[in-house]
Amino acid sequence: MTITLDIRPEVEAELVRQAAVQGRAIEAVAAALLEGAVHVRPAEEDNAPSRAAEAKDLVELSARVRGLLTDNEIDTLFARNPSLSRPIDLS
Repeated sequence: MTITLDIRPEVEAELVRQAAVQGRAIEAVAAALLEGAVHVRPAEEDNAPSRAAEAKDLVELSARVRGLLTDNEIDTLFARNPSLSRPIDLS
């Protein structure tokens, strides 16, 4: 089925951004969002092998989550906690 939608420019810009982050066509991203809104599994998930099986490398495998976190959020998540201990003298 083909549907023509009139959407606001900011919605279009966000769809374009999400499509670029995921490495997919804007139409595929929009269709997946509509299918999710009506709680139907996207057609590509029904018969196609998993993306993990198709991925050539880690960069391609992680394409779906790229751009979801900012660099600062990633740094916070993976930052090493400073030690709260004190040095002691054992002599």
